[in-house]
Amino acid sequence: MFGSLLNIFKIPELKRRIFFTFGLLAIYRVGAHIPTPGIDGMALAEFFKQAQGTLLGFFDMFAGGALLKMTVFALGIMPYISASIIIQLLTVVIPHLERLSKEGEAGRRKIIRYTRYGTVGLAAFQSFGISVGLEQMTSPGGAVIVPFPGWGFRAMTVITLTAGTAFIMWLGEQITERGIGNGISLIIFAGIVARMPIAIGQTITLLRTGELSAFLMVFVLALMVAVVAFIIFMERGQRRIPVQYAKRVVGRKMYGGQSTHLPLKVNTAGVIPPIFASSILMFPATIAGFIKHPIMGAIANTFAPGRVLYTVLYVALIIFFCYFYTAIQFNPVDVADNLKKYGGYIPGIRPGRKTADYLDKVLSRITFGGALYLSLVCVLPEILYRIFNIPFYFGGTGLLIVVGVALDTVTQVETHLVTRHYEGFLKKGKIRGRR
Repeated sequence: MFGSLLNIFKIPELKRRIFFTFGLLAIYRVGAHIPTPGIDGMALAEFFKQAQGTLLGFFDMFAGGALLKMTVFALGIMPYISASIIIQLLTVVIPHLERLSKEGEAGRRKIIRYTRYGTVGLAAFQSFGISVGLEQMTSPGGAVIVPFPGWGFRAMTVITLTAGTAFIMWLGEQITERGIGNGISLIIFAGIVARMPIAIGQTITLLRTGELSAFLMVFVLALMVAVVAFIIFMERGQRRIPVQYAKRVVGRKMYGGQSTHLPLKVNTAGVIPPIFASSILMFPATIAGFIKHPIMGAIANTFAPGRVLYTVLYVALIIFFCYFYTAIQFNPVDVADNLKKYGGYIPGIRPGRKTADYLDKVLSRITFGGALYLSLVCVLPEILYRIFNIPFYFGGTGLLIVVGVALDTVTQVETHLVTRHYEGFLKKGKIRGRR
C-alpha cells in the first residue's frame, strides 16, 4: 500500500495533477470562511442554531458549512447540481436537447454551456431570495441580522453569492480537466470531510466525560467499517448481461463474433434519490420554521427527522426516485436498438423489442435492491440514535457521497499507475471503473 503511494510521486504528471487538485480545494475552503458583507455574523449564528434538521441544514452539508455562516460561497455547488438535473430532465422531453445529447463531444459542450447559464440564473434567483429573507430575520435575542437593509444590500448579496457559485463551478471544471477526479464531486467531498475534525473532537469529549462508553465506541467503529464495506460492495455491484456479436464479412475481412457483456449497475441512480427525497420532506419544516403559527409548528413536528411518518415517506420517496432517475439515465429501447444496429444480441433473447423488455425487467429487479440499499444507509443515523443512542451523525447522503467520490478518485489514480506500468493500490484485484 505504502509502495503504491510512493509510486504516485514517481509519475510527474500524476503528481502535478494531485497537487493541483489539493491547491484548488484549499482555495475553496479558504473562500468558505470569507463572510458576505452587510451581515451581523453573531446574530446570524444565533438564528441558524435552530436550522439543523431543516432544508437549510441539508444544503449547508453540500456547502461545507458556508451557508449557515453566510460566506461568499454560501450557495455552494447546489445551483450547478440543480441546473444539471434540470437539464437532464429536459433532455427527455425537449427534442433539441435530446439531439444534442446524441451528437458526441460537440453536443456535450453545448449542454454544458446551457448548464452554466442555468447555474448562474438559479444562483442569482436564490441569492436574491436569501437577501430578502435575511432582511426579515432577527436573532432569538431580537438583534437585526441585516443592519442596513435595502436594494443596495440585495444587489451586493446577489452579485457576491452568484459570483461565488460561478467561481466554485470554475474550480470544479478546472479540477476535472487538469486535476484528478471529478471536480464538482470533490468539492462536495471536501465540504463534508471538513466537518470530520469537529465530529472527532466531540466524540473524544464524550469519551472523556463518560457519556460514551469505550465498549460502545469499539462497537460503533466496527459498525462503521462494516457499513463502508457494504457501501463499496453495493456501489461496485453490477449485473452483467452477456452479449454476442454476430460475424459479418466486409470486403475480404471478417468482423464481429466476439462475446462481451452489458453491465447494469445495482445503484444506477447514485445519490440523486436521497437528495430529492430529503429536499421534498424538509421543505415543509423549513417553511414552517419561518412562520410562527401553531398549525405550522405542528406541521414542522410532523415532518421532523426521526418521526415515523418522516421515515416512511423518506423510504418511499427514495424508492420512487430510484426508479424515476434510473428510467432517465438508462433507456432499454435505445440500448436494444444500438445492439441490433451493430449486430449484437443477448443469447436466448430475440433482438429488438424482446431485448428491450428483457433489459427493462432485469433493471427493474436490480433497481429495487439498489433502492433498499440506499434507504437502509439513509435511515442508518436514525437507527443508531434511537436503538444505540449514538450521539453523533453517521451514515446518510453524506456518507454515500464521500465513499462514492473516494472510489472514483482512487480508480482514476489506479488507472494512471497501471497505464504507466506501476503497481496499483490492489495487488490481487484491480478496482473496476464506474460505468
